[in-house]
Amino acid sequence: MTIGWRRHPAPEPVPADLVAAAAGLAVSLLSDNMARVSGAVGLHHRHDGTPMAGTAVTVRTRAGDNLAVYRAFGHCRPGNVLVVDGGGALDQALMGDIMTSYAERAGLAGVVVDGAIRDVAAIRRRPFPVFARGVTHRGPHKNGPGEVNVPVSIGGMVVHPGDLVVGDEDGVLAIPVADAPAVLAGARDQAAREEAALAAIAEGRYDLSWVASRERLMMGE
Repeated sequence: MTIGWRRHPAPEPVPADLVAAAAGLAVSLLSDNMARVSGAVGLHHRHDGTPMAGTAVTVRTRAGDNLAVYRAFGHCRPGNVLVVDGGGALDQALMGDIMTSYAERAGLAGVVVDGAIRDVAAIRRRPFPVFARGVTHRGPHKNGPGEVNVPVSIGGMVVHPGDLVVGDEDGVLAIPVADAPAVLAGARDQAAREEAALAAIAEGRYDLSWVASRERLMMGE
């Protein structure tokens, strides 16, 4: 295929049990169990805050042009998260109410756009997950080029087709499927520890003695 116009088949779906488990955990917990160095930066939820989890279908497109995004719909299955690398450009919106409504109707689990969207008033009223870098009223071009199901970069995070993509009001994270069981297990353990810490705070017995010990360690004492 011609470079710049490549299209690859849809990835294998992430196992349903992993998707369901990820949907029930905060992105912050999952991120902490990926060494706190993963995850997109600068993308924000534009919908009502409903959490997102699903299998990545990726698009890389020229800034401000959404022809490849339309093409990618043909590679999507229910449960996919459409991840669009628009280079972070904010001059033209790559999606709006019509395209996100189509994605929702097609059974997608959400869309992530490293670029701009529009029609945010309508999108904000719906539970369908939409994450984007910014907003503009200016519409897109439809000339190409663009590639589907290739590795992309979203807010400094590399996403491969078939990754487990999760999102909530804290942001968006992609987890390689091979790493997902360990990340999920760590996040569940951390959730239990944080629940215990919150209970200790509520009961007035939260212990901060570790702070002084940490300072002494950092000072080499």
